[in-house]
Amino acid sequence: MDERDDFISKSQRKRESTALQVMGAQLVKLSGDQLARIAMPESLREAIVECRRLTKHEAIRRQMQYIGKIMRDIDCEPIAAQLNALTAPSKRQTARFHLAEKWRDELLADATAMERFAREFPDADLEGVKRLAEAARAAREKKAASPRPVRELFHAINAVVQDVSK
Repeated sequence: MDERDDFISKSQRKRESTALQVMGAQLVKLSGDQLARIAMPESLREAIVECRRLTKHEAIRRQMQYIGKIMRDIDCEPIAAQLNALTAPSKRQTARFHLAEKWRDELLADATAMERFAREFPDADLEGVKRLAEAARAAREKKAASPRPVRELFHAINAVVQDVSK
């Protein structure tokens, strides 16, 4: 085996170390409940809890470096996978968000879409959604500078879609 096969450049080691410190910072920002759900060595867990307790900037910086050092000595792939599962929106949430966007676009483009919306979401505040859709359409026709009516319509529709999906 050639020595060059095992060679890792200083830059690559530094990138990996920085990535571990960033992951450590994400772990520190988790709530206590979320942190408890992630399987990790006890030494790392204790270092994270200690970092959350600290208030001085320099102390936090040193503790973050210590967390990075601990993480260099362990296999972090399982921790990274668990962290991504916790922080990334689920596919279901993304699908709900896209459904709300689709309904917003339909309600803005076609006034008759309200009937379809009412059939699909009979428990929704239909009068409120209709009023918001009309206001958003009027704002678009006037080419209003503020996207507020469109945003309010989206929030109302998103709340309906999220409630139905629970």
